[in-house]
Amino acid sequence: MLLEFRVKNFRSIRDEQVLSLAASRDESLRVTHTIPTGIKSVPRVVAVATLYGANASGKSNIVRAMQFMRSVVLESASIMKPGQRFSLQSFLMSDKGDDAAAFEVTIVLDGCRYQYGFALTCERVIQESLYVYKAFKPQRWFERHYDGSNGLDYYEFGAGLKGPKSVWESATRDNSLFLSMAAQLNSEPLRPLFDWFANCLIIINEQAQVSPAISLRMLQQEGGRESICNFLSKADSSIADITVVSRKMPLNSFHYDQNQCKAEVRSQEIEEFLLKFLHKSESKSVWFDLKEESKGTQKMFFLAGPLQRILQNGLTLVVDEFDAGLHTLIIRNIIRLFYSNAQNRKRAQLVFTAHDTSLLDAENLYRRDQIWFVEKDTTQASILISLLSCSPRKNESIRRGYLASRYGGCPHQDV
Repeated sequence: MLLEFRVKNFRSIRDEQVLSLAASRDESLRVTHTIPTGIKSVPRVVAVATLYGANASGKSNIVRAMQFMRSVVLESASIMKPGQRFSLQSFLMSDKGDDAAAFEVTIVLDGCRYQYGFALTCERVIQESLYVYKAFKPQRWFERHYDGSNGLDYYEFGAGLKGPKSVWESATRDNSLFLSMAAQLNSEPLRPLFDWFANCLIIINEQAQVSPAISLRMLQQEGGRESICNFLSKADSSIADITVVSRKMPLNSFHYDQNQCKAEVRSQEIEEFLLKFLHKSESKSVWFDLKEESKGTQKMFFLAGPLQRILQNGLTLVVDEFDAGLHTLIIRNIIRLFYSNAQNRKRAQLVFTAHDTSLLDAENLYRRDQIWFVEKDTTQASILISLLSCSPRKNESIRRGYLASRYGGCPHQDV
């Protein structure tokens, strides 16, 4: 599970910003809204965290920062080529000229806390470290620093990291992470951390749209169709059934034979799958194609499979503009899935950005340690603010206080 995310000097973020999912000592909604970690120093984390803020405040950049960190971990050793630059945009509204961005996550895997982070420029990694808390005190597994005076990387290793460390070190390029390279070379101690980024951190935004493929596969599994129909019925009560229709489609492809200097067009058939939704009224039943459904129903269908996979496997879901295209009651129902002991037995987490202010005062939807605001200061740098730091009164309307700019993150009233 995710405990904390830190980012510095990335897009609209200049100074280090910290998104913490550690639960406060507040006892309200503790059983449903928080998750035990098994760690004394951070005994519980929240199951859901939400970020509010004006347009262009930097909410999406928090999600993009997580996405960038994930992509560097997954791709720096396997996809990036020697000398290839990182697609990094640091904070531009500053005269300091610091072009290094920094990222760090703290997570819990099998009752053990991992604190992993790195800093990089467009050209290379300049710092990387991993500390593991198997007890109260941390173990330094490795630390890497770049010395610009001689152009060399220096490594320090702890006794907790087992394996051929010198082999992993020598294989790590300037533009690759040691974690990624060691995982590529079958490091058993580092594999769980790498796999968390690869398999347990799910990010959905404009750069990583949710695919219907998972829901489509689920429809073809036993019990999957009923489960998805039940999920969609919460958005559109007239949907009675869903079916998958396959058909053969012609596909023409162009081929050129260099040896014979001859071109030809080859024809083949491919199988295409079409989704059909059955709508029933008192007098009639009609099948509709997916494209004929509303945008909200389409989004619900795309989310149906991934959400159930995330809940069943205890994954961490991060979504930008989660409430776009969905009714506020649908969003509330989805959030409450993460609070349900029956639906969320594996302790999945949800982090999302939103604009729907009605959620802020929805009864028993949030604890105060679950709400964050993002705003820009006078230098146009994004700042992340926890509602807890604003010390709202016990019975205060969070929605009214937010719209009155009491906590930050709200557009100017004269806009």
